[in-house]
Amino acid sequence: MGLTSRKEKILQAIVDGYIENCQPVSSAEIRDRHLPALSTATIRNEMAALEEMGYLTQPHTSSGRVPTAEAYRLYVEKLMPRRKLSRSELKIVKRYFNRKVTEIDDMLKSTAKVISEITNLTSVAYVQNADDATVTNIRIVRISNSTALIIIVTDLGVLKDTTVDIGSGITDEYCDRASRIITDIFGGHTISEINKPKALVKQVRKEYEQLFKTIIRIFKSYSHEELQSDIILEGSAKILEQPEYANLQKAKAMLEFLDAKDELIPVLQNSDNMDISIRIGKDNEIRDGMPECAIVTTSYTINGVTVGNAGVIGPIRMDYSKVVSVLDYLSKTVQMLPAGDGSSAMSEESDDNKPDEE
Repeated sequence: MGLTSRKEKILQAIVDGYIENCQPVSSAEIRDRHLPALSTATIRNEMAALEEMGYLTQPHTSSGRVPTAEAYRLYVEKLMPRRKLSRSELKIVKRYFNRKVTEIDDMLKSTAKVISEITNLTSVAYVQNADDATVTNIRIVRISNSTALIIIVTDLGVLKDTTVDIGSGITDEYCDRASRIITDIFGGHTISEINKPKALVKQVRKEYEQLFKTIIRIFKSYSHEELQSDIILEGSAKILEQPEYANLQKAKAMLEFLDAKDELIPVLQNSDNMDISIRIGKDNEIRDGMPECAIVTTSYTINGVTVGNAGVIGPIRMDYSKVVSVLDYLSKTVQMLPAGDGSSAMSEESDDNKPDEE
């Protein structure tokens, strides 16, 4: 038994209705809102067939139907309507990106905040591939007589800035000299090369040793072994606002999953080479006892290099059309960010990103 056009329309109506209200969808509701030309008896027959095919379940004999994970998979592959961001949603994006975004971490934090605010779901982001970034400049700037600011610039933009306590009596001349010497040592090397620093250590004069060690620690924080500590979660409490997690045990399992950062990275990676990865239900199971959820992610690139992934984690009854639209738009926005400066990225809208009217 194949999926006819009529079955697809009924299934789409049920998924859309359940996403909207989290209540079983009845044949009368489908007829009244979507397919007035069909009788409720015909719709019930088609719903029974869809249930046999594994796309629907019926919580109670007298209730309507609820979509299964398989129904959501078909929905996102074939039936999901495409939408554009509304004017109010675009304003949220502009609020975060019409300002200077200097660090890769800053960009991903802003992305995660936007995703969570627009979708009202828990968002997640992490730096994925800074190993191939090439250092172009390292600036040491005196802040006080004992502290300095280290600014690391790569071909992807500013990787990190951090303060370091060097000791009393540092001068601007010392910082300028240190900047030149350390840039000569690290400049032109990728982060993966710098994280094997034996040959570089020999070039460091003792007076700059503390600066050198601090910079090495920064670079090591971008290695794959340390990535789990840099996972960004926004809106974790929003999980508790979803009806699916009203059950205390389900909520506890979900929060424990979010807290286990070492388990998040495998399910966040876009291993299927798709622009947007959508993993529903059992697609996310990397161990027994995983909470039922959906994870939608996309990768973010700067200067043609993928620097991280970001997306949402939530119930399988999420508004996939909205989530996909937000992730797609943000991915294009980040691509337009000039390295080290996000001030002009949002000045113009391309035709395909013009918002829907509210």
